[in-house]
Amino acid sequence: MRSIVTLGMAATLALAMAGPAFAGDTLDRVMSTKTLTMSSDAEYPPQSFLNDANEMDGFDVDVGKEIAKRMGVELKIVTPSWDIITGGSWGGRWDMSVGSMTPTKKRAEVLNFPAVYYYTPAAFAVHKDSEIDSLADLNGKTIGACGGCTYDDYLNQQLTIDAEGAPPFEYKVEAGEIKTYETDTHAFDDLRLGDGTRLDAVFSALPTIEEAISRGGYPLKVIGKPAFYEPLSVATDKGDPEFDAKITAIVDAMKADGTLKKLSEKWYGVDLTSVQ
Repeated sequence: MRSIVTLGMAATLALAMAGPAFAGDTLDRVMSTKTLTMSSDAEYPPQSFLNDANEMDGFDVDVGKEIAKRMGVELKIVTPSWDIITGGSWGGRWDMSVGSMTPTKKRAEVLNFPAVYYYTPAAFAVHKDSEIDSLADLNGKTIGACGGCTYDDYLNQQLTIDAEGAPPFEYKVEAGEIKTYETDTHAFDDLRLGDGTRLDAVFSALPTIEEAISRGGYPLKVIGKPAFYEPLSVATDKGDPEFDAKITAIVDAMKADGTLKKLSEKWYGVDLTSVQ
C-alpha cells in the first residue's frame, strides 16, 4: 500500500555490510532455526496491531501464522519502519513481509513478490459532521494519507499499480493540500478533531477506515465508491528462489482450500481474496 522511501546513508552502509542473500540461504536458515521471521506493523488494524493481551493480531498476522504453520516452524514478528522494509537488502533480519504491500515494478527492483494474497479497496472518509458527500466535493480540500503509501501516490496522481490482475482506475480527486502521516491512524486522529480543523478528509484502505469507525469509535463516514483496488502481496528479499517458491506454493494451497477466504471473512466480514 505504500511506496519506496530512500534509506538514510547509515542504514544503507549497514545493510551493504550485511551482504546479499544467496540462493537457498533464507529457506535454509528458516528450516534450520525452525523460525520464520516476519516484519509487520503494530499500528495498522485490522491488518496488524497489538491486541489487549499485548500480542500481535490481525489479518496479516493470521496469514503469517498460517504460512509458518505449513512450513512446520514458529513465527517471530518484528516491527521495523516501512521505509526500511520497502528498501530491501534486509540482511537476514527478517525473512518475509506480510504487510499488505502492493507489488509494483518499482518495488520489484529491490524485493520479490511470490504471492498476492488479497485485494483491498481504497476509499475516502470525512468527519461525520462534514457536508461533503461526493468525491467531487473533495477537490481543493486538505486530505491526509500515510506518507510513502499508494494513497499518497494517488493523491499526487503518480500512482502506478502494475501488478498482474490489478484493475484499472482513474484519478477522480484533486486535493488542494496533501498532509502525510507515518501511519493511517495518525491521519484519523487529526480528522477526528473536527471537520476542517486539520483535515477535510482521509484516504486509506476501506477495511482500515471501517475498523477505525466500528472498533475505534472514530467519528468518520465513508463517501463515494472505492477509488481503486490494489493487489497485496507477500514480499521477500532478493536472492532465494527456493524460499519464494515455498511461499508461492503455501499461499496457493491456502487459496485452494479456502483458508484465505475464511481469514478474510473473519477480519473483514467479506472475501477480499479476489476483486469484487
